[in-house]
Amino acid sequence: MDVRSILLPTDFSDCARHAVPVAAELARLLGARVVCLHVVEAVVQPVGWTPLAEPLPAAELGEQLGASAARELPAFSQSGEFEGLEVEDLIARGEPAAEIVRVAEERGAGMIVISSHGRTGLGRIIFGSTAESVVRHARCPVLVVKPPRGSDESRRPEAG
Repeated sequence: MDVRSILLPTDFSDCARHAVPVAAELARLLGARVVCLHVVEAVVQPVGWTPLAEPLPAAELGEQLGASAARELPAFSQSGEFEGLEVEDLIARGEPAAEIVRVAEERGAGMIVISSHGRTGLGRIIFGSTAESVVRHARCPVLVVKPPRGSDESRRPEAG
């Protein structure tokens, strides 16, 4: 297996942090670089929803989310786990699973390391599973890192 680049998607959640040491260790073992990716989703106001206060226009809210990601991603990728590794930050816009797969192909990622939020049952039906969609559509190997037992996500009733 020739892995020169590992794609590490993040939504900056505690759950996503569980994939960091795994991606960093694999990068060290394989001599690979790490591409840290955050996907900013499009903001669409629900039809028929009337806020009590004047809402931010969707475009402005999207810009704020992008600016926030631009501040958070360097802090994420410059953590101690990545010391001594070549790391690149990348922000994409769109549907997370589709963008992760697209970026992996464009950047020639040899592997994707992604965290699972541990949802099953109704939680997975409602929120979907980005990791599951990435596994189904990616052309490279995908390593899904589950939250450790005892974490907040694994204690939820719908988690398995």
